[in-house]
Amino acid sequence: MRATWRWVHSDLRTHRGEALFAVLASAGVIASLLLAAALLGYAVSPWQRVFQQSQGSHVWLHGREGREGFDAAAVAPLAALDEVAAVSGPFRTAAATLETGGTRAGVVLRATGARPPDTARPLLTEGRWLTTDDPRDQVVLERTLARTLWAEPGETVTVTLTGRRGPTTRTLHVVGVAETAEPRYRAGQGDGVGWILPETLDRLAPAATGQSVGLRLKDADDTDYAVQRAVTLLGAERIDQVTTWQRAKADLGGDDRLLGQIFAAFGLAALLAAAVAVAGAVRARIRGQAGDIAVLKAVGFTPGQVIRGFLLQHLGFAVAGAALGTAATLACGRWIPGRVGAAVALWPRLPGHRPAVIGVPVAAVLLIAAATALAAWRAGRVPPVPAARQAHPAARPLSALGRRALGRRLSPVLVLGWRSAFTAPGRARALGATARLALPIALMTVALVAWSTLGQFRTDPARVGRAAALTVRTAEPRPAAAALEAVPGVADAVPGAEFPALVPGQTATITLRGLGTADDPYPHAIAEGRAPTGPDEAVAGQGLLDLLGVRVGEWVRMTVGGRPQILHLVGRSIEPDHGGRVVSTTLDTLRDGAPDLRPAFHALVLRPGADPRRTAAAVAAATGGDAEVRATADPAGGEDAPRGVLAALAAVLALIALVELLTLIGTGVRDRARDLLALRAIGLTPRQIGAVVVTAAALTALAAAVLGTALGAALGHRLVDAEAAATGLGAGVARLPDPLLLGTLMRAGAGARAKVGVAAGAGAARASWGGGGGGAADRIRAPVRGAGSAGSGRRPCSPAAPPPRRPGRAGVRR
Repeated sequence: MRATWRWVHSDLRTHRGEALFAVLASAGVIASLLLAAALLGYAVSPWQRVFQQSQGSHVWLHGREGREGFDAAAVAPLAALDEVAAVSGPFRTAAATLETGGTRAGVVLRATGARPPDTARPLLTEGRWLTTDDPRDQVVLERTLARTLWAEPGETVTVTLTGRRGPTTRTLHVVGVAETAEPRYRAGQGDGVGWILPETLDRLAPAATGQSVGLRLKDADDTDYAVQRAVTLLGAERIDQVTTWQRAKADLGGDDRLLGQIFAAFGLAALLAAAVAVAGAVRARIRGQAGDIAVLKAVGFTPGQVIRGFLLQHLGFAVAGAALGTAATLACGRWIPGRVGAAVALWPRLPGHRPAVIGVPVAAVLLIAAATALAAWRAGRVPPVPAARQAHPAARPLSALGRRALGRRLSPVLVLGWRSAFTAPGRARALGATARLALPIALMTVALVAWSTLGQFRTDPARVGRAAALTVRTAEPRPAAAALEAVPGVADAVPGAEFPALVPGQTATITLRGLGTADDPYPHAIAEGRAPTGPDEAVAGQGLLDLLGVRVGEWVRMTVGGRPQILHLVGRSIEPDHGGRVVSTTLDTLRDGAPDLRPAFHALVLRPGADPRRTAAAVAAATGGDAEVRATADPAGGEDAPRGVLAALAAVLALIALVELLTLIGTGVRDRARDLLALRAIGLTPRQIGAVVVTAAALTALAAAVLGTALGAALGHRLVDAEAAATGLGAGVARLPDPLLLGTLMRAGAGARAKVGVAAGAGAARASWGGGGGGAADRIRAPVRGAGSAGSGRRPCSPAAPPPRRPGRAGVRR
């Protein structure tokens, strides 16, 4: 064991650069994986992120003010409860309606001070907070509410509420937009939140005000018990409503269903690619020390000692790199500008932080150790006489096709570069190198497929079931239909109605929609089959097909308002709402059972390039302000964080590809050292030798880029569609990146490989021409010089060699 340690120490002193590269490569890969894990938690847990950043409340109690409600004095004892860590409020509230550009939304106005509360603090995303210096009536809107109203800082909204002397209408100036961990606004399901100053609420003079108080608990598992104690303390008759963190989390939880498993698969694949890249570097280093291993065998080292020495050495590199990468990420990651730094700073307060910090480095070290064990086992089998192995040719002879190419005066650089890339020193090794480099490129392509799929939710919403950008509800649908079709920017106004329905057995509730008529059909996003055109025909989402266990072409039965409804499923549509448990037919079919059925809304399909906001204002003006205009909800939630995670994962994979690239370049130059000397001997100049190395690198990278891009596109398409089908959205939403983008990726991969190969080629050319000392180059170069200086009458083999000199007294060789 002592001899093994001495050899390991001597080897480290001799190959300091290689050891440093192994440690830094491991550290860079581990740090990148940890940053990606932090961004993953930041993106797929939006509620947890906002809750931790805002010091959110687990419980909100809503009641009335005065004797029938509670006030600040009644709330004070809540802070003394054992389960309560902090209290936010109480805040005076008033229910109202906000309107702008024909769009209306319910809101609860909450009076707060010029300084945001410490607990349940709204997180500003745009604009500023309320100030007492501004004499105008100011309001800060919750983000989803502001998006529904198309309200931005600097604009105005009209607020209507019941005042002491009747309805009161005033104008509020939007000064900011904020996020909160409370349940977000949903049309018809829950009001949004708007923050105003107490004096603004006094000027509005509502007829009735309420009180809201938030409780931040020490342990979220004590929510039910804490609610019971708080209600008992305040009095159940004073409480109108209780909202808990579970409801708020569930409200936001649906946005990440399509992303969570995809990101988890990406993380595992990136971890595997990282282990393959680092293990490849280890194998290359062991292969490059074949001579040293043979010497160790010759002086008496057993195969077990060789294996143990390499395992200890490279496992130490992996552990040191993992520790360095983890420490650097935790200590300096928060200082990275942008979303990455914010994610790392928040990461310790998110669930799954400790398992990720421990699990990612440990998993990487274990994978590297497994690969190192295989390489070390091969090192133990190296014979003690390396000359016997080197007696064989390093590569296969030039093929007949290569000889014909040279005979046709094709560039020798291209021919020899192709031979070096795909035949020398072994075809299997060349194919393995190409496959290892293609792995991170394939994963990058999968990330681009996911990126393009998320992007189409905004750029091409009709393809994902969002053909209608606006929904208009009015008390008089027939007069409104003619007015809506005449609004500039509206391509079609499709009448519709929606009802809850019970499946057979009444075990679940689905949504039945009637959209369009035979003369005015709705443009469904059909992924399978066709759109409904005849009586009793319908299309269904993937969630409904899975719920009922049926396929396209079958008949389904449901109960709507106590009457049966039997429909023939002729197609499957992309349905982003209600988990895909939606069946859509025409209004004509629904009128067969209910002749008096009238449209409840109109779905507006806009013309290409039309602005939904301006069109909504024009619709409100055309209907005289009697219509309620709503924007269609974005299935992706309007979040940019998922695409940021994909960009971070692509950067991680690019780093992994770079590590693999450097390993392959170094291994290729070392394995082809004898070939480079042979190239010099047959007359190639240093520039041509460097060009051969660069060409070989570029061809290998191009092959890896083509292979990785093709495999990644196919795998990404299947993966995204599979995840969409599992969430009820339905397969058919995956979108391949632009071919120009894929071509750019392939060119970038080949170009990076070529640029890295330039430096390696220059070094190889200098070494083969005599830039190095005392190696195989000198042993080959000496006879060539001697042949020219001995007066044999023959010129040297290389035309670039210096001309023979006349032997003088100083030049005579003994």
